[in-house]
Amino acid sequence: MTSLMTKTADTLKTLRLGNDLTQDQLGEKVHVSRQAVSRWENGETMPGVDTLKELSQLFGVTINKLLGEPTRLVCQCCGMELDENSISSDPDGSANPDYCKWCYTEGEFVYKSLPELIGYLVEHVPLGNLTHEQAEKYFTEQLKELDYWKTAR
Repeated sequence: MTSLMTKTADTLKTLRLGNDLTQDQLGEKVHVSRQAVSRWENGETMPGVDTLKELSQLFGVTINKLLGEPTRLVCQCCGMELDENSISSDPDGSANPDYCKWCYTEGEFVYKSLPELIGYLVEHVPLGNLTHEQAEKYFTEQLKELDYWKTAR
């Protein structure tokens, strides 16, 4: 069994038990058999992409969390490292692991331009002894590498 399958198995079982669900009940909620849930929890198989989305929504966690958090998540707008408490949600309520809840809320991006975000960060995120201009340059260099700002905005 791969490490990813083990982490996913452990995470799914913990979430199921933490929500007081039997394997039958979980299977009903995501439209699979009890045996499918058992195979996931034993690390024999993995839920498919659509089922991972359903599980994510059901348990209120990201797909990344379901997979045992194999990668570090970073907001693709502001660069902040993300955790379960800071991840945004799409309008349908599903977790959106690409952005923090402060940059993307209720299906809308808060910052419409890079200068707007940089202005906010310069005023609210301390960077030691950097001058205002140095801080602007630092944030500009960091943010332009993120997916959100790579597209024309």
